[in-house]
Amino acid sequence: MDIVTLARFQFAMTTIFHFFFVPFTIGTGFTVAIMETMYVRSKNELYKKMTKFWGNIFLLSFAVGVVTGIIQEFQFGMNWSDYSRFVGDIFGAPLAIEALLAFFMESTFLGLWIFTWDRMKPKVHLIFIWLTAFASILSAFWILAANSFMQHPVGYTLKNGRAEMNDFGALLANHQVWYEFSHVIAGAITMGGIIVAGLSAFQLLKKSQKAKAFFKKSLRLGLVISLVGSVAVMAAGDLQMKDLVEQQPMKFAATEGNYKDTGDPAAWTLIAWANEKDHTQAFGVDIPYVLSILAFDKPSGSIKGMNTVNKELTVKYGNKNYYPSVNTLFYSFRVMAAFGVLMFLVSALGLFFSRKKKPSLYEHKWMLWILGLTTFTPFMANTAGWLITELGRFPWTVYGLFTMEQSVSPNVSATSLIISNTVYFLLFAGLASVMVYLVIRELHKGPDYEENKLADEAKINSDPFDKEAFS
Repeated sequence: MDIVTLARFQFAMTTIFHFFFVPFTIGTGFTVAIMETMYVRSKNELYKKMTKFWGNIFLLSFAVGVVTGIIQEFQFGMNWSDYSRFVGDIFGAPLAIEALLAFFMESTFLGLWIFTWDRMKPKVHLIFIWLTAFASILSAFWILAANSFMQHPVGYTLKNGRAEMNDFGALLANHQVWYEFSHVIAGAITMGGIIVAGLSAFQLLKKSQKAKAFFKKSLRLGLVISLVGSVAVMAAGDLQMKDLVEQQPMKFAATEGNYKDTGDPAAWTLIAWANEKDHTQAFGVDIPYVLSILAFDKPSGSIKGMNTVNKELTVKYGNKNYYPSVNTLFYSFRVMAAFGVLMFLVSALGLFFSRKKKPSLYEHKWMLWILGLTTFTPFMANTAGWLITELGRFPWTVYGLFTMEQSVSPNVSATSLIISNTVYFLLFAGLASVMVYLVIRELHKGPDYEENKLADEAKINSDPFDKEAFS
């Protein structure tokens, strides 16, 4: 494997693993904030218990997300130093704001939220978790503002081989920012709801019914949040994909497996396999009209194929290979879309079958198993989405301006990359194992663990003379 391939693998590995926890943290933080809001409004102690219990899992995700984020930033300097020099003037402002404003705000108010349960009024304490949730969303915005420049560069001038910012407002007004931001945040909210509902379903499968009411309430609330989020995901994703038709036609054609221009109307390919070496489709199953409807909201319209787009890019940018990894993009898109639809259906049907009049969900283990296993679907959907976003931009790191070959550090060696890839993989495997272990341990403790522990401590520290034993 050459240096570029090894560096790309490391970027993919660090990004994917970090992105396991970004939407996890945003989504669970948002969900916990809703739980505490319901407690403050209703004064129902069950919602307070839910807030504390699911808040512990939110904290675990936050901690691991911070560690993986540091590793991801570190590998930019190691493997992509020329890229960092090229975009440093552009990325400096949004990433500095993310670190100095959003992340500091998130960590500060998170600390206040953790340590002030019995020291602040409920409404003041509620403000802390909402500010934490808002800061995590704000943090994502600034990161995506930087990423969007890579997809659709705006507000810059090229000087001395570097991209220098000349319009900060253009960076924020970049339409790609808002497509990515809405899609990512909606996906994160969906993930938060699905994780709470799915883990609750696993707990309801146990024979012990001590916390039955707690997990039923958690399950219902999680499903409501995931239903709203999944509808928003589909809407945001639809807008983002339609934008690719004009902005990144090669990426769009690759996700549909179309080497040749489609007819009018355009058929949508359900399944296919591409011969990437010959730039042909080995086989495909097409459904008439569907691609035109998806791309243009009408049963007419054609899409450029990759062969046509490659010729256009060659004329515009020079003779290079502009074909991305077609099979990976084709099936990544279908995995992302399929799991998105699955989460919507599971959320809607889960709410229907857990309604008060006839809560049959709790009577059928197979239903709870389906809901429980859905816990893992947002991780796969998010990973597939980021593969599309990053791989579909090939061969560019900054679309139309800077290629991957230009971006790699000049002094990095294959040996150093193999060693660092191995170290990072082992580190990530260890972090993942610890994260899974700690989440399972929190579930085993149950929602009454803290109350029982405080009660036991009170018994141990109690004074026997308080009860007038010798009166």
